[in-house]
Amino acid sequence: MTDDPPSPALLPAGLSDLLPPEAEREAMLVEVLAETFARHGYERVKPPLLEFEDSLLAGSGAAVADQTFRLMDPVSHRMMGLRADTTPQVARIAATRLARLARPLRLSYAGQVLRVHGTQLAPARQLPQAGIELIGIDAPDADAEVAAVAAEALAAVGIANPTLDITLPRLSPALLDAAGVEGEARRRLARALDRKDAAAVQARVAEAGAAAHVLPALLAAAGPADAALAALEDAALPPAARAIADNAAAVVAVLRARAPALRITLDPVEFRGFRYHTGVAFTIFGEGSTGELARGGRYLSGEEPATGMTLYPDAMLRAVAPAAPRLRVFLPGGADAARAAALRAAGHATVAQLSPADTPASLRCTHIMDAAGRAVPVKE
Repeated sequence: MTDDPPSPALLPAGLSDLLPPEAEREAMLVEVLAETFARHGYERVKPPLLEFEDSLLAGSGAAVADQTFRLMDPVSHRMMGLRADTTPQVARIAATRLARLARPLRLSYAGQVLRVHGTQLAPARQLPQAGIELIGIDAPDADAEVAAVAAEALAAVGIANPTLDITLPRLSPALLDAAGVEGEARRRLARALDRKDAAAVQARVAEAGAAAHVLPALLAAAGPADAALAALEDAALPPAARAIADNAAAVVAVLRARAPALRITLDPVEFRGFRYHTGVAFTIFGEGSTGELARGGRYLSGEEPATGMTLYPDAMLRAVAPAAPRLRVFLPGGADAARAAALRAAGHATVAQLSPADTPASLRCTHIMDAAGRAVPVKE
């Protein structure tokens, strides 16, 4: 007696098929995002799924090394990696193929990434991404631009009232450096900040230098951007931390001018998940429990300053109400081709009868084209 063979529908954990109509919804959503990016001057690039490991995991790519699938290239016998994030690939393209183009360089992309592990909240391992990268300039206006363009792209797909959360992942390290907090004391304080444990932070800073004493107040300041910026303005910050705070204020000021309706929050001491960011970092949330819709911020693209934003179409599918379904119109055998083309031009799908067995019901059609070329509802 042998075991039954596994079902061909069985897929590895974290991988799934996207079926109609969701697959079409995702594709259309990505094209709306790409068109928004293009209207702001972002030119599309298309990196390969696989690259040699040493280039794929260089620079910011090191942050996703533990999420990267690896395999041997049978041609070159070198190790390759399957991308877990697209941003490092865009950085490589900018530094090599597009090295001679004038800066700042505006690039966009859309494609799939594959990761070794999902999470409890997001178990999927294959994910769609679409994003923009602004390379070759270090200025608050550039950081504000990618955030404003991302918010505009979300509005274009029907996501109203998103919230942009700004974090300053280099601020806490700058304060700990200035306070001389090292070793185990630094790890304990960082862990308390990571957990948002106000009591533990207060207890730990009592043992640290004066520069760390502002951390409890900054931890409590997380919330609407204006209040958080006021707390930063009032805090006694050492020079390196003051520069970070002033830059954040400048980014918010530009955003207020470019996107006055955008809701902005600021968490001065948050640093989780922003391992390679060198300045302000962004997360965009939708209303309700849709999760993160986008994430990005300032980083180094090779040796160049850069800023960017990655948007997550799978999360957007959960946040956007499905559009009215496209009419699916049955074309009887011998139907007039010109009239059928007119229906397609009007945005309808036409499904031709290829054999007598084809019926509106079997082809899942909602309408049928009549002799005058009109889409008439199928009678039940």
